Formats: sequence, structure tokens, C-alpha cells
Amino acid sequence: MRHYRIVLLPGDGIGHDVIAEGMKTLNLLAELRGDFTLETQQFDWSCAYYLQHGEMMPKDALKILTEFDAIYLGAVGFPTVPDHISLWGMLLPIRQTYDLYVNLRPARLLPGIQGPLRDRGPEDINIICVRENTEGEYAGVGGRTHRGRPWEVAQQTGVFTRHAIERIMRYSFELARREGRQKVTSATKSNAQQYSYVLWDEVHAQVAAEYPDIQTDKWHIDALAARFVTHPHTLDVVVGSNLFGDILTDLGGALMGSLGLPPSANLNPDPGTRHGPAMFEPVHGSAPDIAGKGIANPLATFWAGQMMLDYLGEREAGQTLMRAIETVTTEGKVRTPDLGGQATTWAMGDAVRDALTRLHS
Repeated sequence: MRHYRIVLLPGDGIGHDVIAEGMKTLNLLAELRGDFTLETQQFDWSCAYYLQHGEMMPKDALKILTEFDAIYLGAVGFPTVPDHISLWGMLLPIRQTYDLYVNLRPARLLPGIQGPLRDRGPEDINIICVRENTEGEYAGVGGRTHRGRPWEVAQQTGVFTRHAIERIMRYSFELARREGRQKVTSATKSNAQQYSYVLWDEVHAQVAAEYPDIQTDKWHIDALAARFVTHPHTLDVVVGSNLFGDILTDLGGALMGSLGLPPSANLNPDPGTRHGPAMFEPVHGSAPDIAGKGIANPLATFWAGQMMLDYLGEREAGQTLMRAIETVTTEGKVRTPDLGGQATTWAMGDAVRDALTRLHS
């Protein structure tokens, strides 16, 4: 029997609610199938941990995490802890230390869900966003001088290397080919960023030439953001830098009808260079105002769990979980408040688990 070690990082706010439901669902799936098991260990690293210890996670956290196959993350953030502390104290070190250079975020309108775009259904909104996850605008290069003075200066430098651009482009084209997708669209801003995004465009063109079976185009980020709204049906695989990918995928989540739906995978798809666990999480934040109230939508976390199963090689199990999620959204009987209903987090979890049981009966 196949065995996987998963570290649980519920984090803050509703992260605890959705991770608990996520693991309950994954454990049921493993039990129903009977061909793999999930061993979990949970850590309380979070903004709450920071307020007690002055750091988001212990100094040996990254060494501890290497013992696991994957990380299942809830959400991180709390009003009394600045966002740059939570991000740089936990999420970005994990991504950069383990070279999780792909941030994969589907933006797909699920069957039965009413999105905000008039006359656009699931056949129109089915985008896979590929975000470069280790450098770009989030490389952490810069600083501040003359602090507190009228002439204070802050500098933030984006880092774009040919190596990182080429591998994220190549991954995007390989993904398109593997998934039967027709086109790769590159997000750029080379009209204004005459060094970083000119290099980005050059590498895009060079890699694209190796995939004559895949269509490709490029759009400036402002025009592409508008295109997400006006012509989502023309987009298939979209690849962007760390910043552009981050912005576009929140927009993609809005097109899906709720930020309670989009999942995220942080991964290194190259086994030969992999030296740590991949990380899977919902795109949404910690929403401390509704934490513990039982109204958070757990579907994004379930979907992230499906992506984790794919990564672990349990693709068939992941497909079953996705069918269960789609069964619930199609039936439309259970809706959390973000989707216009009154169901609780636990009721949504029960509905998906009931669908899983029916699919295995």
C-alpha cells in the first residue's frame, strides 16, 4: 500500500476550518479506495505563533518540512501582523527554499455555479494560470534608507533570470501539450519594462518555437486583465511573472464566482531537482472576521487536495474527488454563503463526502 506523509499548516482564521474538512475528506477517499494512506502531522506556525514567539515558524522549520511529501496549507494572515511579515516569514521562504517554481492555479467555472459574467458558462471560463513562483517582483531584493526622513528612499528590484523564465515557459507549453490545451498566452509589460519583460518576451518566443503544435500569443498585463473579463473563452494556458500571475489569478477567482473556490499548487515538477515538499493551498485568505463561524467555503481546499493527490501520483483518486466536487456544485442543493446559500462549512464537507461515497458504491 502506498503511504504519504503530509504536514498540515492550518495557519490563521478560517484556515483551521477548511483544513480540518479537507483532511476529513481526503482520509475518507483513502479509506474508500484502500490503496494508499495519508499520515499527517500538524504544526501551529502562523501569525498567532508570531505574536507569541516573534517569528512565523521556528528556525529549523524548513529542515523539519523536508521529511514530508507535501504541505497542506490553510491560510496565513491576521490584522495585527503586517502582511509582509506573514508572507516573508513563512510562505515565500517555503517557496524559494524548495524551489517551488511553479504556482499552478486553475480558473474554471464549475458546473452549476453562477459566475459574475453575463452569458458566460463553464465552457467559456476554463483557464490554467501558471505563475513563476521564485523570483520576479517577489525576489526580495531591495531596501530602505534614510528611514523616517522626508527624503526616505525605498527600492524594490525585480529579478528576472533566463533560467527561471525558460523553465516556467517550458512547463507551460508542456502542460498545454499534456492536457490537450490549444494555446499559451504570455503576460508581459515590455513596452514599459524595457529590460526584464523584453527578456521575458525573448525567452517566450524562443521556447514557443519548440512547440509548433501549440498556438501562442502575448498581451500586456493591463490588456490581458481586461481580456479575462471580456474574452475569457479565448484564454487557455496563461503564464505570468510572480506579480502578474498573482494579480491575474485573483481576477480568475472572481470569474469563478467566489474566492472560496480557486485552489493553488506550489510545486517543483522536476524530480531530479526536487529537494523538499510541494505545497497546496486555497487562494483565499484567512478571513479572521468569519473564523470559527462555520460559514467558510471549503471547496477551494478540497480542490487543492485534489491537486496534491495528482502531484503524489494518485491521479485517479484526484479525479474522483474532482467529480465529487462537481457533483455537489451541479446538484446545487448545498451552497455556502459566498455562493448565495446558507450551508455551513461542515454541511458542504458532508455533501462532498456523501458524493464520494456514492461514486464508490
